[in-house]
Amino acid sequence: MRYGLGGAAALVVLGGALAMGVATQGDGTLAPGLTVGGVAVGGLSMDAALKALREKGAAAPQVKVTAADKTWTLGADKLGWQADAEASLRPAQQLSQERGMVEKLQNMMGQQATRDFPLVVKVDPEAARATLKALTGGLNTQPTPATVGFDAKTRRYAVLTKDTPGRKADIDAAVSAYAADPSQTAVKVPVAEWKANNSAEKLQGYADQGNRLMRPLSVTLEGTARKGSLTALQVADLFWVRPEGIVLDDKTLGAALARLSAAVDQPAQNARYATEGGKLVRVPEKAGRVADRVAALAALRKAVTDPASSSVVFASKVSQPTLTVAALPDPTKLELITTGRSTYYGSSPERRANVANAAAKINGSVVPAGEVFSFLQSLGSITPDNGFVGGLIISGGRTVDGLGGGVCQVSTTTFRALYQAGLPVVERNQHSYRVGYYEPQVGFEAAVYDPGVDLKMKNDTGAPLLIRTVNNDARSTLEVQVWGIKPERSVSVSGATILSRTPHPAAQYVTNSRLRPGTTKQVDWAADGYNLYITRTIRDAAGTRTDKVSTVYKPWRAVYEVGPS
Repeated sequence: MRYGLGGAAALVVLGGALAMGVATQGDGTLAPGLTVGGVAVGGLSMDAALKALREKGAAAPQVKVTAADKTWTLGADKLGWQADAEASLRPAQQLSQERGMVEKLQNMMGQQATRDFPLVVKVDPEAARATLKALTGGLNTQPTPATVGFDAKTRRYAVLTKDTPGRKADIDAAVSAYAADPSQTAVKVPVAEWKANNSAEKLQGYADQGNRLMRPLSVTLEGTARKGSLTALQVADLFWVRPEGIVLDDKTLGAALARLSAAVDQPAQNARYATEGGKLVRVPEKAGRVADRVAALAALRKAVTDPASSSVVFASKVSQPTLTVAALPDPTKLELITTGRSTYYGSSPERRANVANAAAKINGSVVPAGEVFSFLQSLGSITPDNGFVGGLIISGGRTVDGLGGGVCQVSTTTFRALYQAGLPVVERNQHSYRVGYYEPQVGFEAAVYDPGVDLKMKNDTGAPLLIRTVNNDARSTLEVQVWGIKPERSVSVSGATILSRTPHPAAQYVTNSRLRPGTTKQVDWAADGYNLYITRTIRDAAGTRTDKVSTVYKPWRAVYEVGPS
C-alpha cells in the first residue's frame, strides 16, 4: 500500500491522532483511491461498486484451443470463463473496513492512498466441458479390432484384418487445467490412443494354434481292426478360431462322430432270411461292437484340441441284435402281403445302375415287429464305395448331375408297398416337382437324400416283415414285395385329389461357354405345380380309419444351355 504523506510528518500526525483517540469505524463505503481490475471503486458503496465493476470490468479474452492437429480460437466465456465481481471486491471491502488512522488523516489533509486489486475470475467446469466436448467430438474414434479366420485361398487360419487404435480426447484433464488457471489463453486438450482389445499379435497366436490343430486324425475302434479318418480340412471344420481363442463346434463334432462311428462300428446283425437253392432259409443273428458315443465324443474333443495327437481310440461296447432267429417265422409260412410297383422307361444307364444297386441293397431286409424301417439304414450310404454312380438329382432348385440319381425310384416303390400294407408313416418326403417316372400315380412317391431325408415306416403287423425286390432292367420295371404273417386288415389307397394347379414358368436360357456356338442343350424340363393329396383307408380289428398324404409340387421351368453367340 502506498501513502502520499512524508514519513516523519506522518508519524507526528499519527501520534497526535492516536493521542486524541480518533474513531476507526468505517462508514460503509469503500476507501478512496481503490481500484479493482482497473475499475475505480473508491468512495463507492458496495452496490455501486458491483454495478461499476460489472459494467466496466474486463471482457473475456480470446483463447486458443488445440487438440491433436486441430485448433480453434474462441472467447473464454465459451469455456465458462466469468469475472466474479463479489469475490473481486471482497479484498477492497475488507481493506476499507480495516483502514486506520493514517488513511483518515490523509483524507483530512486532502491526500489519499491508492491501491489496485486484481479481477477475480472463475470457470464453470460444466460449460467448459460442454464446449470442449462439442469441439473435439469428431476426433474421438473407436478402435477397430483385428479379425481372425480361415483363409480360403491359403487354406490356413490367419489374421484377416489388422487392428487400428482409436482416439479419445481427455476433456476432464483440459477442464481441470483451465479451471486451475483461467488466465491462460491457450488450452491444450490431450488426445490419447485407445488400443483395441483384440490386437493382430494376440490373434496371430490363435491362428498359429489353429494351424497346428489342422492335421489329419485317424480313428480306431477299441477291440477291433476297424478304422476311420479325418483329413486336415475336416478337422479344421470341427473348431472355430475366434478372438477368445479356439472354440469347438459342437454341431460339426456331432456330425463327424456320426461319420466316424459309421466307419468303425460293427453293428449287430439281426436274424434274417437268405435264399439257398431257391428257398428262403433263416440266418441266425450275430452280436456286434460299436462305439460308446459318450466316451467317443469326449475322446474326439480331447484329440482335436491336442496338436500332438494324430490318432484317437473310440471306446467300444457290445451291440446286441434286436431280432433273434427264434423270432423269425417259418419261411414256408410267409405270405405276400402287398407289392409296390413303378416303371423307369427312358432312364439313363447311370440311373438304371443306381436303381439296380439300391434294389439289391434293401432286398432281404427284415423289419422286426414294432420297429421302424429306415430306407437309408437298409440302403447304407449313397457313396461310390457303396456302388452308386453319378446321375440326375434334384438339388438347389435345379435338376443337376449328382451321385445316386435313381435311388428315389426304389424309395418310391418301397413307400408304395409299405403304405399299401397299412404301415404307419413315420417320415415321408416329397420331390420338389412332379416326376414323370412315378406316373400315373401322381403324388404316390417318396424322396430320400443322404444324409437327413429318409423314408421311415413302423411295422405294426405284430410279426417280422421281409422286404424283397424284383428289378427287371429289360422291361424297366421295379417291384418291392412285403412278406410276412398277413394281418387281418384291408387297405385301399385312393388316386390323387388335385386341389390346385399352377402353370410352369417360361423357359430359361443360360449361356454355356463350353458348348459350341449356336448349339442348345436342354438340362431341365418344365412341370406344372400341384397341390394334391391321396388318402388311405384301413379296416382291421381296431376299426376303420383314414389318413392322408399331402404333396405340394413347385412349378418348374425348363432350362436350356446355349453356346456363345
